[in-house]
Amino acid sequence: MEIFPAVDILGGRCVQLVQGRRETASSYGQPLSSALRWIDEGATALHIVNLDGAFGSAGANVDVIRELITETDVFLQLGGGMRSESDATGWLSLGVDRVIIGTAAADDPSIINRLSEEHGSERIMAGVDARGGEIAIHGWEKTAGEVSVWAKRFEDEGAGSLLFTNVDVEGLCEGIAVDPIQRVMDAVKCPVVVSGGVSHVTDLRILRELGVAGAVLGSALYNGMLSLPAILEEIQ
Repeated sequence: MEIFPAVDILGGRCVQLVQGRRETASSYGQPLSSALRWIDEGATALHIVNLDGAFGSAGANVDVIRELITETDVFLQLGGGMRSESDATGWLSLGVDRVIIGTAAADDPSIINRLSEEHGSERIMAGVDARGGEIAIHGWEKTAGEVSVWAKRFEDEGAGSLLFTNVDVEGLCEGIAVDPIQRVMDAVKCPVVVSGGVSHVTDLRILRELGVAGAVLGSALYNGMLSLPAILEEIQ
């Protein structure tokens, strides 16, 4: 199981939000400093989120993300603000290893197929954000149907992997909710990375038992509830 420390970027700073609300942001300094810290502690992959992009400014933080690409040597997956094929292609051309397509895929699932054909399915991850068991889109403001159905649709369109985020528990540091994850795992065969609520080693043990391919660590890592070296030792 791959561990992805999160480096969420808002206004050029590394932050953590609670359930995606901008007003809850806690700042943790320069994104590169956080990235290098997690790499120094053993991370081999990072989960980058362009929050300004998610909030509507797709071109924001280009210089910051470019710095992460050039100054690190680990696997980078990037989400936030991928509103079009050109957005995704631009980031892939810049050097991101994998892009995460969320709302754009829900609006037009065939975008997954076209990007996978052009860049390879291993570089295209579909974002499956869930709230109350339904897919949450447009900044988690709207829902659009059963999450497992959407997960299967994205897989059928050619997504090489899925990022499942449970909005209901994201940022609360109160643990994962197993049932929504299990429904997605039952619906697809492609690798699934889980984000949202991972707060204890027990959560990671459960995810491993469920067979997930990876886990994103955010708030609990930044506030000290989780220790990255201890987690990496545990899963190995």
